[in-house]
Amino acid sequence: MNPYALVIDGKRVETVAHAEVRNPSTGETVGLMPLATPAQLDLAVQTAARAFRSWSRTSDAERKKACHAVADIIAAHQEELALLLTLEQGKPLNGLGSRFEMGGTLAWTRYTADLTLPVEILQDNNEGRVELHRKPIGVVGSITPWNWPVMIASWHIIPAIRAGNAVVLKPSPQTPLSTIRMIELVNEVLPPGVVNVITGDNALAALMTAHPGIDKMTFTGSAETGRKVMASAAATLKRLTLELGGNDAGIVLADADPKQIAQGLFWGAFINNGQTCSALKRLYVHDSLYDAVCDELAAYARTVTIGDGQDEASILGPIQNEMQFNKVRDLVEDARARGGRILTGGAPIERPGYFYPITLVADVDHGFRLVDEEQFGPALPIIRYADIDEVIERANSLPVGLGGSIWSSNIEKARELASRLECGIAWVNKHGAIQPNAPHGGIKQSGIGVQFGVEGLKELTVAQTVLS
Repeated sequence: MNPYALVIDGKRVETVAHAEVRNPSTGETVGLMPLATPAQLDLAVQTAARAFRSWSRTSDAERKKACHAVADIIAAHQEELALLLTLEQGKPLNGLGSRFEMGGTLAWTRYTADLTLPVEILQDNNEGRVELHRKPIGVVGSITPWNWPVMIASWHIIPAIRAGNAVVLKPSPQTPLSTIRMIELVNEVLPPGVVNVITGDNALAALMTAHPGIDKMTFTGSAETGRKVMASAAATLKRLTLELGGNDAGIVLADADPKQIAQGLFWGAFINNGQTCSALKRLYVHDSLYDAVCDELAAYARTVTIGDGQDEASILGPIQNEMQFNKVRDLVEDARARGGRILTGGAPIERPGYFYPITLVADVDHGFRLVDEEQFGPALPIIRYADIDEVIERANSLPVGLGGSIWSSNIEKARELASRLECGIAWVNKHGAIQPNAPHGGIKQSGIGVQFGVEGLKELTVAQTVLS
């Protein structure tokens, strides 16, 4: 098996040591991840800093053209990348799986390529002219997670280089191979050193976040790790964009139609097997509809095929790694022991790999770990409520605030209630839907800053005021 290599200054850089990357469906080795040394991290940062000096001076039109070239080369290799993604992440090729992720990668890349930040004229009169310019920051460090590794890498890379920065990216050690391959391709159309990739364990990530040559860190992952990133970056006062974990609430009002909303609720919760930061993770249902919503969700769950991601018939795959598998299993067992009613699933599937069925757990409440903690997997607690003001308060009671949703046949009422949710993005009659022109980010302990659209692009710049 040929080992993968780092990509620094547009070239493959070999490492002495490697780590196995395994397929979560089978346990088989997919490839060998290179383990970068601290010296190789330094080299990547120095290379990016050198590339930044010339890349930042390119015209807006040149950077736009380059980002479209990145999209074109990814598009030409999207099936190759999708298969590699399935092998290391586990998600199916079909449905909302690897091909869907590649489609999202292309959509975000092309949309971001066309964004621009023109000079803003704040004043122009006989007292003088005031201009606000947006300038690139420098070297952007990126750390990406294992749930949507290719798409989230594009969310970090494309706005950074569109604004004129250079990038050093470290993917999750669980899913590094598809990202390495994508960056190999990207380097065929970008100047050397503009985008570099290094791989390794958590110790390497800590060196990145503290590195004096990195001017900004963009991180997507858990709130626990986000706090470590923030603390590590403090010594050099790095700028930060942190998109962290959530425990998103969805609230079904008494006037909703259980049959109409069941499919939307299901995929709001279980897209990517529930391994999505802004998935629906706590479902509150009005007492008058509780049993009907439980029945409809359970019926829909039984139609979804779970299997190896390479099987074209699979709609959902395994949990990506053993740690997450054990966490989901433990949270479900805790809920069962405390009186939670298992509607579907509830025990690991007896086969190789980290397969766990869609698990719906009724008759739970706050104080259950499955409600209070982010499960990040295929288990959903369903909580009964009677009073709307009380349930809004309970939905807002946790220290996280990524997303939330209201489900109702009265759109105006739902919009008003959605505005009362303490979260960075709120939906009506959907959950988890994101798009490249709509800023996305968390509040409270779910993050700092936003991604996507013009507001997200601004996060990769510094403001300079020019008075004349």
